[in-house]
Amino acid sequence: MTLVQRLSRSMLVAALAVAGGAARAHGDEDHARKAGPMKREQKDWGIAGDAKAAKRTVEFKMSDTMRFTPDTLEVKQGETVKLVLKNNGAVLHEFVLGTKKELEEHAALMVKFPSMEHSEPYMAHVAPGKTGEIIWTFNRAGDFDFACLIAGHYQSGMVGKVKVLAAPPGKRASMAALHWIADAAAPAAGDMTDGEVRKIDIETSRLTLKHGEIKNLDMPSMTMVFVVKDKVLLDKLQPGDKVKFKAVNEGGKFTVTELRRVP
Repeated sequence: MTLVQRLSRSMLVAALAVAGGAARAHGDEDHARKAGPMKREQKDWGIAGDAKAAKRTVEFKMSDTMRFTPDTLEVKQGETVKLVLKNNGAVLHEFVLGTKKELEEHAALMVKFPSMEHSEPYMAHVAPGKTGEIIWTFNRAGDFDFACLIAGHYQSGMVGKVKVLAAPPGKRASMAALHWIADAAAPAAGDMTDGEVRKIDIETSRLTLKHGEIKNLDMPSMTMVFVVKDKVLLDKLQPGDKVKFKAVNEGGKFTVTELRRVP
């Protein structure tokens, strides 16, 4: 399908939705969270937050003009915010946080598979006249986005911007300390791999380690580059530091998920 055909299809879906048609981007009903513990996965734009930690509430209105009001959000790094999402329209809308790249990729999938259902802590699907919410901790500084990815809505400009202001150096250091595994709570040595830091690239979240055998990956001793799951693990780390770490294979990328320095 050509780009023109895809856009034409998206515009048709949007038009039907505004007219009261049954746009089934995620089903016609509001998707409730499933029972059970919420998965807290670190994303580039933050991590699912605890409602008790939310000191601020921001309300967004969604309309069938394919717009958010407001369409910008500014927060401080480390801040947990309760986002209240009101659908004032006559069709289903959603609010999804992410990077521009990830939102664009997801929006393309929604055009290809308009009935696809998804549920993550950084998104909320809100039925007409209803209210949804997201509790999110913005623990990474930078510029991010939010959007409604229902087929036709994103292409019609239903998007917004998030700016996360970097915390002062002292605050960042204390935040990083929370991510270091305390000795008392650290996994047994047998569950982690010994390593020595050779190179650190904070900008790309890459860490070069000379390491011992990584048993869970069936990987022999060598020196290689890993992606770090959470960039704050790199704070205060220096080449030459001895560490213990845990790594996994995530979609072909060898990723460090846990890390602590060895005295």
